[in-house]
Amino acid sequence: MHTRATEFSEIARDRYDFDPDIEEFPAGTKTAADAAEAVGCAVGQIASSIVVETEDGLAVVVTSGANRVDMSLAAEVLGVEHVSMADADEVRETAGWSIGGVPPFCHETPVPVVIDETLFEFDEIWAAAGTPQAVFELTPDELASLSGGERAAIAES
Repeated sequence: MHTRATEFSEIARDRYDFDPDIEEFPAGTKTAADAAEAVGCAVGQIASSIVVETEDGLAVVVTSGANRVDMSLAAEVLGVEHVSMADADEVRETAGWSIGGVPPFCHETPVPVVIDETLFEFDEIWAAAGTPQAVFELTPDELASLSGGERAAIAES
């Protein structure tokens, strides 16, 4: 297993008492469609963690792979004026992970998390496990509990 996926697994166990069953795919899971094809699920079951920048700092928006984030809705939920994509270096520094492999929890620094409500339509979902090649399965309720995330309507219509 990739060292970053192993690190994610150890942090999840130590910090959250959660033991993720990580699956790795050499071809990568850089897009939601790639991830869905690799694990054999619907694109909507992919929980994509997107790190955004606000005037108050960074936040993580976890969206269904079938949706795009409506940045104005995300800003409203976060209680800020503006939300934009975070810089890769800031993502690494604050979240502790590289873009494409950011898990929905186990961040280096505590950050607010917002969860796309459409993920709750599924019994199980898949999220990044520290690298673009590693994913793990969990339920939407586990995602909300482990991340402390707020469930909200943030998908573009």
